[in-house]
Amino acid sequence: MTRLLLASFASALLASVMTACWLQPAQTPSTTQAVAQDRGARLKSTPFIEEDESSQPAVRPIFLSDGLTPEEAINIAVYQAANRSVVNITTKAVQAARFSLLELQSEGSGSGSVIDKAGHILTNFHVVEGATHISVTLYSGESFDATIVGADPVNDIAVLKLDAPPEQLFPVEFGDSRKLRAGMRVFALGNPFGLERTLTTGIISNLNRSLQIHGNRTIRSIIQIDAAINPGNSGGPLLDAHGKLIGINTAIATTSGQSAGVGFAIPVNLVARVVPQLLAFGKVVRPEVGISKVYETEKGLLIAQMKPGGPAERAGLRGPKVVKTRRGPFVTEAIDRTAADRIMAVDGKKITTADDFLGYVEDKKPGDVVVLTIVREGQEIEVPLTLTTSDPGERTP
Repeated sequence: MTRLLLASFASALLASVMTACWLQPAQTPSTTQAVAQDRGARLKSTPFIEEDESSQPAVRPIFLSDGLTPEEAINIAVYQAANRSVVNITTKAVQAARFSLLELQSEGSGSGSVIDKAGHILTNFHVVEGATHISVTLYSGESFDATIVGADPVNDIAVLKLDAPPEQLFPVEFGDSRKLRAGMRVFALGNPFGLERTLTTGIISNLNRSLQIHGNRTIRSIIQIDAAINPGNSGGPLLDAHGKLIGINTAIATTSGQSAGVGFAIPVNLVARVVPQLLAFGKVVRPEVGISKVYETEKGLLIAQMKPGGPAERAGLRGPKVVKTRRGPFVTEAIDRTAADRIMAVDGKKITTADDFLGYVEDKKPGDVVVLTIVREGQEIEVPLTLTTSDPGERTP
């Protein structure tokens, strides 16, 4: 009975409110103004409610004369400045099939940048490694056969050459990776999944990363970015907000094969050092230290093997000692590794890994002298060593 009474009372109340709303006459402008003034007066007279005289209007986005935001204008300017420099690279390779006399043909794809009017294309070495045929598609949509002019497998850099009319070639402008900072905005251009000249944006997440690629090669001073990088982006340009090349997109950290927000690019200053040598010699001429192999220990790098007549041997460094023992008519040989020198530092810089050692030496030139701090028979001594020219592509220990 109570529920019915409450429901009846609510229905009656609702009907009276609706009737009042329907019967109330429309307010004239003067009536509206009077109501507003009355409300303002009541607000001011209400305790604990004050009118904020210093309130400012809401912040509105800034638009340029053409209706774009400054951020959009930068994105468009970068794309227009560099997208004609980006090329699509497709490759074909022949591989022997397992357990068969047949040969299988595989295809690959990647990206690259035009670097001059002569038709030289910059890309990753792994994009064209093992390729039997390379085709490059320009901004115009026309494709040309290309050949490898030179390659640096250690730093994953390659330069291609194609014969195309100069008017179809738009070289990318080189920037300076020394000026990069974490947090700076970057733009990646490439051909992910075959989608030509795709632009993605992000920031520099960090600098001076080390990246180990296939073949146990380690590239140092890598740029880490969060711009989307996917299969097909390899070899394409990483650009700054001025549309200048600051790196080559080379790899992603992923468990699925697709972008996970962690990408890596080779810094342009490394590229600028390598490319002239590739154009001139087809290879990179690196300084040779004459040490073929080391063992990494907690007390330094133990020399395991040296090149006969090499810089290290000429400098007087010592490797493992071969101990011969005669037992009757038989002679046995044993290797005494404790007799080898342990490298502690180069030019006063402490060295803990073989990659640290190589990285420091490779920043030098053939003919430069480095001072190795070594431990020999418990004594720390300094040994000057003159670097020579290495074999192409060689990077030991």
